[in-house]
Amino acid sequence: MLLIGTFAMLMSLHGDASAKPATPLDKRIQIEVTAIPVDFDRDDPSRKQFGKLIFRSGLNLYAKSRHFGGFSGLVIDPSGDSILAVSDAGAWMRADLTYNGRYLNGLSNVTLGPVLGANGKPLRSNAERDSEALALASGDTRNGSAYLGFEVKHRIAIYPFTANSFGPPKGAVPLPPSVKRMHENRGIEALATIKTGRLGGTLLAFSERLPRKGGDLQGWLIGGPTPGTILLKPLGALDITDAAALPDGGIVILERRFRFSEGVQMRIRRISQSELEPGALIEGEVLLEANDAFNIDNMEAIAAHRAAAGETVITLMSDDNFSPFQRTLIMQFALPDGPVLAGPRVD
Repeated sequence: MLLIGTFAMLMSLHGDASAKPATPLDKRIQIEVTAIPVDFDRDDPSRKQFGKLIFRSGLNLYAKSRHFGGFSGLVIDPSGDSILAVSDAGAWMRADLTYNGRYLNGLSNVTLGPVLGANGKPLRSNAERDSEALALASGDTRNGSAYLGFEVKHRIAIYPFTANSFGPPKGAVPLPPSVKRMHENRGIEALATIKTGRLGGTLLAFSERLPRKGGDLQGWLIGGPTPGTILLKPLGALDITDAAALPDGGIVILERRFRFSEGVQMRIRRISQSELEPGALIEGEVLLEANDAFNIDNMEAIAAHRAAAGETVITLMSDDNFSPFQRTLIMQFALPDGPVLAGPRVD
């Protein structure tokens, strides 16, 4: 069974779209989501500190809809009370998050709906609907506008949305000529809107893997006061899967790798605001690295918000590729403002 699951994940990560729903959602629907608590360390649930992050809680999510899953882009409300996600099958999901104190324990008021094309109808072909990255341009998770990144037919579209609909798009972000070098299945994978500090108003974008000569990974600072290219120093052979803006004007980048000989790996890096300069080669600070000895899957989506207690909370979601051998996980970690305290648990 492990070999079958591993093979299924390998095929999914290399672009096999056969598990996706053949047809898109044709209308908005309400669904019930079952949430099963999971620990990050299966063998030692009392352990809460991982790298520079503190694990708060995790859930394995199930729903009786073939359109639930494949989540590749995520934003969270500044309050931490609701999320908006997009799937690589051209669907959006909005949900309220429920907590027991500071610990995530469920999703409620869950809505799925189709991402609409310019004609006002759901995107149908795989080339059109493979949405991989999401960032807010304005508003919140219930009403506003968003940048939506697609691969296969590479583009960043600007989508107005409400509680009941997502689109049609109202324009597109001009992309630099270097995007023509992107592989069909390694397109725009990470978007983050920087709203504070000297780069306020800048959209940061990265492809999954677009190496320059020497191997550094190319991204872009779009709009804002100082647009231009930016380079990320690769640490190993992980691919970029998402990014999120931090409340202090920096960003976090989520990376992932899968190989038969290595299993699944993930990494979160924090990039300070001072590192984000046009033409800069950035490396950042590793907050967390994990392999499949821990409770991870195909981690593809990341979001961040500041909790009432002052620490930054990072939320991750996995893309199950609509495979029965994979899972839709949602997990939250805290990044304290002060030094991380030693000990197995922080309450």
